[in-house]
Amino acid sequence: MNAKQSAAFRAVEFIRNGMTVGLGTGSTAYWAIQYLGARVKEGLDIRAIATSLQTESIARELGIPLIGFKAAEEIDLSIDGADEVDENLQLIKGGGGALLREKIVASATKFYVVIVDELKLVKELGKFKLPVEIIPFGWEMTGRHLSSLGCRASLRYEKDQLFHTDNGNYILDCDFGSIPDPRWLQGRIKSITGVVDNGLFVDIADRVIVGLEDGTTRILEKRRDVE
Repeated sequence: MNAKQSAAFRAVEFIRNGMTVGLGTGSTAYWAIQYLGARVKEGLDIRAIATSLQTESIARELGIPLIGFKAAEEIDLSIDGADEVDENLQLIKGGGGALLREKIVASATKFYVVIVDELKLVKELGKFKLPVEIIPFGWEMTGRHLSSLGCRASLRYEKDQLFHTDNGNYILDCDFGSIPDPRWLQGRIKSITGVVDNGLFVDIADRVIVGLEDGTTRILEKRRDVE
């Protein structure tokens, strides 16, 4: 079991019968969905909300019952990955392009669990380019406003094709170099007309489960570190 798998396996252990569960997107969240599917097959009674069309497809294949927000006012627990986690448990997400749906799910979640391998831990956010979801109309102007905050913003492509989110929007990947104050930057970015949302997840993570190379895990929570 590699680091991503071990973090995912431990996170799924926190899920109990009767819960509504948020399912993240990405390579680490993939393993959580796989393990959850196995538990559902064994009789675990839960319902889930997916953060992307890709995750929805995987969950359906595994027989995980899916619902929408019409059927749920809140989510008991969500499990998702991250591209970076700093020492204050602030996150950069959106490498997989699902940041808006991930943030909607996170905002409705009572307990938010992040699963990463140890390479995602950083002292300060910013080595990973910050994804910003924007509407296509006037994207050049939106990009100029973002660049005025001190970054180099580049339109995301995938396999030489312009990337579109599940919501039909573009993503600008913004290289800030370092982000010493994620809360301030998040607010400035969201004030720009044309921005839908950004990959800074500030004060959202309740628990970070870190998978280590030897197959063990470490749990990080606000103000404490648990083996």
